[in-house]
Amino acid sequence: MAGAERRHLGRVFNEVPELYDRVRPTYPDELFADLVAITGLAERSAVLEVGCGTGQATQSLAALGCSVTAVEPGSDMAALARQRLAASPNVVVETCSFEEGDDRGRRFHVLVAAASWHWVDPSIGWRRARRVLHAGGWMALIGNVVVRRPGEPEVYAETADLHERFSPGNPDWGHPPLEDEVRATDEGWGPPNDPGTLVGPTIVRWYPTVQWFNGAGFADLLRSTSLYRRLDRDVREPLLDAIAERIRTRMGDRVARRYLSVLRVGQRAD
Repeated sequence: MAGAERRHLGRVFNEVPELYDRVRPTYPDELFADLVAITGLAERSAVLEVGCGTGQATQSLAALGCSVTAVEPGSDMAALARQRLAASPNVVVETCSFEEGDDRGRRFHVLVAAASWHWVDPSIGWRRARRVLHAGGWMALIGNVVVRRPGEPEVYAETADLHERFSPGNPDWGHPPLEDEVRATDEGWGPPNDPGTLVGPTIVRWYPTVQWFNGAGFADLLRSTSLYRRLDRDVREPLLDAIAERIRTRMGDRVARRYLSVLRVGQRAD
């Protein structure tokens, strides 16, 4: 993905900050407990969060008592994050991209990116991450991977014909991977991330989570994702209306969205 396209797609969420905040999955408490145990995060620690969005992960970081600097390129997303975190004096939200921001000589003990690192230009991001970390500092990538389980009803399987009807031949359409297949990918930083020798070996932890939706709610979830936001509105909205109706009429108006939340942590190579 070219840099300009990456930046554009990474900011489509700024079109719907309230929706994003309402429907997107958060991260389990166990993940942050493991982050603390691995990195030694404490109240004295300084954390840089890259691409904080509306502050979902930021709230959990703030609750640890450490000093958090969160950067977010979307002005409306950043504004909502500031609103959510107004009662957390240990958090500052800055409106800028990680690549273009001014670190002003600041150094951090941990850099966290929650569902955002794939929007950072890798030719800049990894080197800059190493530069802003203290010696012995840690890099932590957090995310949610959509998965399915064998034999369990899954929305894409029930709506593949609708996807092809409204956006035929879209190379991004397809079934989520099986949960066990994803769990087997327990090495490295995940595709397509490769820091070379800038960051050491990863520690990988998985956490199963699930969201439940009715048809309208699931359509809103899809409406908040880059995969569907990049569609023309005249394609996206009829498709999502049809998906919502299919869920109501054929799936009992109640469906699961399964995830494996993932924590990938590595120490700065010195």
